[in-house]
Amino acid sequence: MKNVTKTLLVVLMLGAIALAGCSFDSSTSEATFETISPDDAAAVIAEDTDAVILDIRTPDEFNAGIIKDAINIDYYETSFSDDLDALDKDAHYVVYCNSGNRSGDAMSLFEDLGFTNITEIDGGIQAWYNSGLPVVFP
Repeated sequence: MKNVTKTLLVVLMLGAIALAGCSFDSSTSEATFETISPDDAAAVIAEDTDAVILDIRTPDEFNAGIIKDAINIDYYETSFSDDLDALDKDAHYVVYCNSGNRSGDAMSLFEDLGFTNITEIDGGIQAWYNSGLPVVFP
């Protein structure tokens, strides 16, 4: 019994050493999904000029005012999931809707589809506007 215990201990130690020696870059494998304030989102957009601003409201809502450079994919369209699935999964998306309900619901879909970097604006464009941040017309 004593030899079995020693053997098991050696096997476990060798396994731990082997795992420790493996190269694993968690910074590229970890997905980031966060909900942040409009002011923080404005700072993220200013800093990450490659971020895609994604408005998931209806076209009528979109035409009433957007965050500059936003693209529109309508949450209520039957093709919404397919439209998202066609996007680059590794790009950084800043997502918003009107009040945060649709974008909050969409977060799990982004994760299920394999997106890696989603920033949701808490409170949607209403909170953005109420924070005094600029809205433009498409």
